[in-house]
Amino acid sequence: MTLEEEISRVALQEKTLQFERFNTTVAWELGSLVKAKAEARGVAVAIDITLAGAPLFFYAMAGTNPGNADWIRRKRNTVMRFHKSSYLVGIETEKAGTTLEARTGSTPSEYVAVGGSFPIRLLGSGAVIGTVSVSGLPARDDHNLLVIALADYLKADLASIALDH
Repeated sequence: MTLEEEISRVALQEKTLQFERFNTTVAWELGSLVKAKAEARGVAVAIDITLAGAPLFFYAMAGTNPGNADWIRRKRNTVMRFHKSSYLVGIETEKAGTTLEARTGSTPSEYVAVGGSFPIRLLGSGAVIGTVSVSGLPARDDHNLLVIALADYLKADLASIALDH
């Protein structure tokens, strides 16, 4: 897949993976599903779900470390500033042949353009109301884990939006 195709595919993921409603129950169910998907793959991640700035779910699997929470914070900041997944910001920055700091003035201690944080949007609103994030895998794998869990939770056709077929 070319970089342009990947950018288009991630934009499609963001358009497709939106919620009818989002509350503490949804956060618990989704966070638990992300955990189960990671366990099924034999990988360790930290998982965070934040809604309107309020932490609703956090879990750090055995094998993660305190640095994973900081990566999540920076990824979440990126989503909330740019209203795109942190992976999409990263691949758009790569396509531009620059860095996030040079492109936007974002400080690396607060923002990071790598996969692992996905915007929570309500259908019909377009507004980003929160984030679901993971840290612990390579950037693209963090992103893919979220997409797999979101597609499962939202009953979306994963094959039509996946980066890898």
